[in-house]
Parts: sequence; C-alpha cells; structure tokens
Amino acid sequence: MLAYQHAYHAGNFADVHKHLTLFSVIQYLLRKNSPITYVDTHAGRGRYPLGTVETRKLMEYRTGVVPLWQARHELATANTLLEAWLDRLQEAQDAQSARLTHYPGSPWWLAHELRPQDRLSLFELHPGEHRHLEAQALPTNARRVHGDGLAGLARMLPVATPRLCVLIDPSYERKDEYQEVVTALCRLAGKARHGVVLVWYPLLPAGRHRELLASLRDSGLRKLWQSELQLAEPSDTHGMYGSGMLVLNPPWGLGETLAAAMAEVTPRLGPAARHRSGWWVEE
Repeated sequence: MLAYQHAYHAGNFADVHKHLTLFSVIQYLLRKNSPITYVDTHAGRGRYPLGTVETRKLMEYRTGVVPLWQARHELATANTLLEAWLDRLQEAQDAQSARLTHYPGSPWWLAHELRPQDRLSLFELHPGEHRHLEAQALPTNARRVHGDGLAGLARMLPVATPRLCVLIDPSYERKDEYQEVVTALCRLAGKARHGVVLVWYPLLPAGRHRELLASLRDSGLRKLWQSELQLAEPSDTHGMYGSGMLVLNPPWGLGETLAAAMAEVTPRLGPAARHRSGWWVEE
C-alpha cells in the first residue's frame, strides 16, 4: 500500500515530538568527531511548504508547530535545546522569513547537521514522495534511495563508520508494520550493538502500539527509552491522540534534556496535553 503522503500532516504535534527528539539525539552524537552513518527509513519529501493543497486540507500544523513558532522567543529564552531547534526551524523558512512558510521533515533535520565525515541514506518507497525528495537540495554525502527502507537498512548492516543513527517512522497504515519494526530493530541490534535507533509510533484508539511495545519488551533488547506525548484521551477521538518515541541506546543525559524541553512545549499544545518519559527497558 502506497497511499500515505505526509504532506497532509506536516508540522503536526507528532512531527514536533519526533523531530525535537531526533534533533536532540544528533546534538549529543556531534559531541564526538568520529564519523556517523545516518539512515532515515521512511524519509518523505524533506521540506513541506505549508501553502500547498495537501497541507492546507487538514492544516494540522496549526495545533503543532504554529503555537511553538508564535512563542519562539519565550521558548528560546526558557530552554537551550528549544533555542537551537527553533534557530534551525528559522533556517527552513523562505529567505529567513519571519513567517512560518515551511515545515522541515526528517531528511532536512538530518542533512543540516551532516559533517564531511558523516553519511546519510534517505529511503522513500512512494514514487511521488521520492520525486519530491529528489528535488530537495542536499549535501553530496546524502543519498536518496527509491525503495523499502527497512529492507535497505538490513542490506547496509554492518556500516563502515564507527557510529550509526537510524530513524524508523512508518505510517503504520498496515498493521504488519508494527511487527516489521520489531524485526528490524532486533536485526539491527544484532549487527550494530551500539547503534542509536529512534522509532516513532502513533497512539491510536485501536491500541496496536501496545503490541509493538510488548514485543520489544519480550525481544531481549535492552536500553530502550520511551517518550509519549498525548493530546487527548483515546475515547475522545477517532484519530491519533498521541505520539510515541522509543530510543535504543540513548545518549547519556538525553532523557533529562528532552523532559525539560517537553515541559515547555506540552502546555502550548492544548489544555489536555501531557508528556511522560522514562526507561521502557533498562539494561
């Protein structure tokens, strides 16, 4: 099934949660000079104009990135991670515009932190989305691959660089994708034991994310850190009511850094919004 296009959801609260977590992980990794291989298994377009027909249809960015953009000066003063993240977000706008014109997807966030010694592989299976990705300006050490990201990741292992960072964020339109993520994460842990892997998952009324979490707990994996952002109760909506992130082998200090940032972000996403984080599986 290749129906999903993220342009309809660009800049929503789940994007904020996912990309703030990704950005924070990268900042920790950049403290060392050794090369990193980054892999984005479900890349999407890379940068989303907020004025397109698709994005304006649902306008989910209005309850996601927009409240943070409007409060950006206050947030930047309150938290150093948010200050750096918002500075990067500013760079994604047209000609350093004071208006919010674009929302950057994960390829953009990854590409803008690349150093010459690093490598980035961006996988996208949807042909239309891949064409958009091809049109994005990226560094020469970033490659775009039209293909299945989890299969492509398996072929890459083990990587040549000392360090590995992977983002896995399927659409989960197929229920099989939950188990495919578990399989991919276990395979990676076997071939790149110290690899840092971020997994995004949706909180939906059907509750399939619980199967994902239970399978990972039973898999024998260790050092899994979890963050969940919830905007509503499951009974109050037919759609996504929250966003989840798992980080395998999180950098030391990540949990405290993100908790502090999310404490500033969460109240601006609505009166019912709440965030929790901690170890899902420790060593």
